[in-house]
Amino acid sequence: MKKLVMGLVLSLASSLVSAEQASPQQSEQWQLIESKASGQTVYFNAWGGSQEINDYLRWSAKQLKKRYNVTLKHVKVADIAETTQRLLAEKTAGKNRDGSVDLVWINGENFRSMKQGKLLFGPFVEQLPNWQYVDQRLPVFEDFTEPTEGLEAPWGVGQLVFIHDKQTLNNPPQSFAELLSLAKAFPGKVSYPQPPEFHGSSFLKAALIELTDDKPALYQPIVLNKDKARFDRVTAPLWQYLDQLHPVAWQQGQRFPSGTTETIQLLDDQQLLLAITFNPNAANAAIEHGTLAETAQAYAFDQGALSNIHFLAIPWNASAKEGAQVAINFLLSPEAQARKANTSIWGDPSVLKEEALNSGSRGFALFKPVAEPHPSWLTAIEQEWQRRYGH
Repeated sequence: MKKLVMGLVLSLASSLVSAEQASPQQSEQWQLIESKASGQTVYFNAWGGSQEINDYLRWSAKQLKKRYNVTLKHVKVADIAETTQRLLAEKTAGKNRDGSVDLVWINGENFRSMKQGKLLFGPFVEQLPNWQYVDQRLPVFEDFTEPTEGLEAPWGVGQLVFIHDKQTLNNPPQSFAELLSLAKAFPGKVSYPQPPEFHGSSFLKAALIELTDDKPALYQPIVLNKDKARFDRVTAPLWQYLDQLHPVAWQQGQRFPSGTTETIQLLDDQQLLLAITFNPNAANAAIEHGTLAETAQAYAFDQGALSNIHFLAIPWNASAKEGAQVAINFLLSPEAQARKANTSIWGDPSVLKEEALNSGSRGFALFKPVAEPHPSWLTAIEQEWQRRYGH
């Protein structure tokens, strides 16, 4: 463990030197942005359900205050859709300046909603000095098939994976079909978070991709009240699957875990055989933090792992647009990205080029990626799930 920590420290130090050498002369425009940012308070709406993430953002806030005199306030939200609705309300009320949100952690359907509602500031991304370090081979220009158009900056890589304990489940299921067989063989030992919680909804999408007979349909927009017959046909195998899974699931499908943190706790308590996460580093991070046994391991099904990038964006009416840009630029720095990828801190994979991190990796082993469906499918699936199984 000491060798691992020392290696990470040396790697971080090397990346800092590399970043200084690689940094271009800042433009007058960026210097003006930094000057205006000084003294601003940035209200950052982000998920607050992880102690590791909260700790990382506290560290980031300290760095931003010390280096740029920018105050970062983490506004903890359970679902970023809450923030989307608040911004829509401000737009409707004509509040086009001095908004309540300066920075938001989003992707997928929330980005699409904000973009369509003209709720985002920009384009700004390619003007960030640290944009030069971003690995543009990653899908950083699209978010769930929606072009980002410089309105959101990539922050980390997400992949839907499962965690099992090799001591209690040495041969984990490799597909959703095998997962159902496992649930039937061990009643009460399998579950997934309750939609519309992000991980629960992602479980539904990944299952549908495997089970449907019409995968291409999932990558085209759908309007439920116009395409109900197509929706019913494409998703029928998913509902048939869940009708079989829920009676043998944890709590007989009458209750579901609240999110990935609870599934990890239930796995550690041996109430579940599998936990679910959107971070391929989550098992290693949990081991580092003592919340899972050292025999825990993350893996993906044979079809691959549902994959996406998560992003940072600035509302159109933000009070601290300059401060938000400075915050995003810092969070994209090799220093901040290397720390974020460290499994003893957060373990969220970096979006930077390997040479920018100077560590030989982005902080994760990439599983075979499975592309996200068009975001319109998620809304329709969540509504139908709630109609059928919501309690």
